[in-house]
Amino acid sequence: MRSRATTLVGLVVVLLLAAVPLVLPADAANTLSRVLALALLAVSLDLLVGVSGMPSLGHAAPFGVGAYTAALVARDVDAWAPVPLLVAVLAGGIFALLTGVLMVRTKGTYFLMLTLAVAELAHVLAQRWVGLTGGTNGLYGIPSITLVPGGEPVTLAGIRYWWVLLVFLVGFAVVWWTSRTALGRSLRGLRDNEERMGSLGYSTFRLKLTVYAIAGAVAGAAGSMWVAQNRFVSPEDLAFEVSAMALLAVVVGGRGRLWGAVLGAALVTIVRDDIGASLGGRGPLLLGLVFIAVVYLLPHGFASTSWRRLLSRRTQEGSA
Repeated sequence: MRSRATTLVGLVVVLLLAAVPLVLPADAANTLSRVLALALLAVSLDLLVGVSGMPSLGHAAPFGVGAYTAALVARDVDAWAPVPLLVAVLAGGIFALLTGVLMVRTKGTYFLMLTLAVAELAHVLAQRWVGLTGGTNGLYGIPSITLVPGGEPVTLAGIRYWWVLLVFLVGFAVVWWTSRTALGRSLRGLRDNEERMGSLGYSTFRLKLTVYAIAGAVAGAAGSMWVAQNRFVSPEDLAFEVSAMALLAVVVGGRGRLWGAVLGAALVTIVRDDIGASLGGRGPLLLGLVFIAVVYLLPHGFASTSWRRLLSRRTQEGSA
């Protein structure tokens, strides 16, 4: 019964999201496109943090690699939407696979710092490799995607939003499916007790490298969504701030609950970009206050909190 209710709620949410361009102005569709890109990045990070117990501070790296790759392919090769998307997925996955060979051999604080170091190296490389990345100016003039090979560029924000929504749904489904397969159960075992998994005969190195590559590929897809929406990419898309935003979305939403990461990404984006902009650019300050409030009031995040129990406790405390 609970599974059916969850499925029904999910379908209603998808229908509501699909109806956005029909009932709201183009600005709302553009904002939600940015939210969906960060949400997919946060969901892929939650596969590492919440499901596998591998907290990363450098998840912006495969995101940025995917974004730059999608931008270059759309500009120089083909802007047919599936082409930059698939190349970005491959680029993000291969980048994660190559760098993961070194990183997944560590754990805890060492893993945390190593992921941060690799992301910072990628950030600096994007700034210095002017001929490929445009340096600090970034890549601009990226053509809009086309929905058919050689067709007209998509200029309507609503159609672009539907493409971003489609990519998000497919990416979310891939992460959701991964977390519920035998691989996902093994990853939860890895998160809870890596030594025990090793003693049971599992290759913890292969498990960690596999999930790291999958998360990198999905982050690459999120990067292509970002470029499809903004038609611009810069070294700041690989900066620590992007990794911190994604990690904050996971913590606020609730680790291990994929839909919680989506809620967290929506909250983080709206607070920083929309509400913060109306407060004279104090979005990061407001975001910090929100984070402190969530940590103290909802230590397990929105999605992992038993709201019925919390409200009952508040009522009892109020009547005492």
